[in-house]
Amino acid sequence: MADSYDFDLFTIGIGSGGTRASRVAAAHGAKVAAAEEFRVGGTCVIRGCVPKKMLVYGAHFAEDLEDARQFGWDIGECTFDWVRLRDHVLSDVTRLEGLHTETLENHQVTIFKERATITGDHEITLESGKVVTAKYILVATGARPFVPEFSGSEHVITSNEAFHLDAVPERILIAGGGYIANEFAGIFNQFGSKVTIVNRSDVILRGYDPALRDRLLQISLTKGIEFCFNCSFEWIEKQEDGTLLVKLTGHEPRVFDQVMIATGRVPNTEGLGLETVGVELGAKGEIIVDAFSRSSVDYIYAVGDVTDRVQLTPVAIREGQAFADSVFGKGEPYAVDHSCIPSAVFSHPPIASVGMTEGEARNKLGAVRVYQSDFRPMKHVVAGRNERGLYKMIVDAANDKVVGIHMIAPEAPEILQGAAIAVKAGLTKADFDATMAIHPTMAEELVLMK
Repeated sequence: MADSYDFDLFTIGIGSGGTRASRVAAAHGAKVAAAEEFRVGGTCVIRGCVPKKMLVYGAHFAEDLEDARQFGWDIGECTFDWVRLRDHVLSDVTRLEGLHTETLENHQVTIFKERATITGDHEITLESGKVVTAKYILVATGARPFVPEFSGSEHVITSNEAFHLDAVPERILIAGGGYIANEFAGIFNQFGSKVTIVNRSDVILRGYDPALRDRLLQISLTKGIEFCFNCSFEWIEKQEDGTLLVKLTGHEPRVFDQVMIATGRVPNTEGLGLETVGVELGAKGEIIVDAFSRSSVDYIYAVGDVTDRVQLTPVAIREGQAFADSVFGKGEPYAVDHSCIPSAVFSHPPIASVGMTEGEARNKLGAVRVYQSDFRPMKHVVAGRNERGLYKMIVDAANDKVVGIHMIAPEAPEILQGAAIAVKAGLTKADFDATMAIHPTMAEELVLMK
């Protein structure tokens, strides 16, 4: 395209968004290079949602094996081998990294496995000292776990290190109230750890419907997970035996085997040379972009977590696709619609949500109708578990449109994906009512609420 540059596109960061953007741009005929200082695949593939979901699957067997007895299966004594699961998960991560690399190479994307820095106008310098130029630069460097500073904070781990532990901690303290904290709390609890969650506020999963948050809290407490609200770290001291003595505000010092911080993520923008060319950053260090992912410098774009718009892998992928199509494709440029994004928390049980919560809908729309199904899944009935699922449907009273669906129950994320299409399409409660149920399923509750 541009003979005066070495590349038409240079992507910094080969995660989900960077991979999609680079591949699609190359498919449109662009000469593309991409640099990654860690491992191809980014947070999601290497140390995020993919390996975490594998741990979630492993954790579910704890209750499944216990429940199997009620279904007639004599399992015998069960033992759990963390190292075996860990190594299988890490092996599959390596396999996926290879597939991502192969995809880019098959599209003739030049890969530099080293750090890249913007050192001038349209100029990138690699860690090896090699200097290249590009007509467009895409920053897709993602985000990293935020660790607050306090005495002894060097002794904590984050979700990054959780996948590499030598053993399941007997006692683990997890700081945070978001999805990462609650997901790992469920995982370690099922693996046999005594789990304590500490949170600076008295709310978990802020942004999700309060009814679902309360239900998860109740179930988590029943499963033995402890919560310490409205407190923060004063200090951590490492003991001679390797354990950690932790002092929280308002609490006596307690001993834990691991302390994990899950208090949010910050964009990876330091040391990229963005200030060299005048790229505008936000208060958290995020790259400020317009609807088309363009930064304040017209040839530099950014997608994914580094923009701190919506920190979800499918969003980064969609943004990468839109960028590549808009800049290198033959069609009209288009922007990603960030409204009505479905999301899930792979807690025990999982939460899934799309659209407005009840509170948001009342504030925005005024009159709404709320439908609920509070039920005990058939599997739990046979297994003798009292754990109940909860579905909520929020409907605009003015036009009968379903504006939100919120669920906590087994397989809720799998069920919600299809329902999210209906919400995005603006279907009505009458459309749900007119849809025949699939019986017996948990999903049928969506079309039976009165």
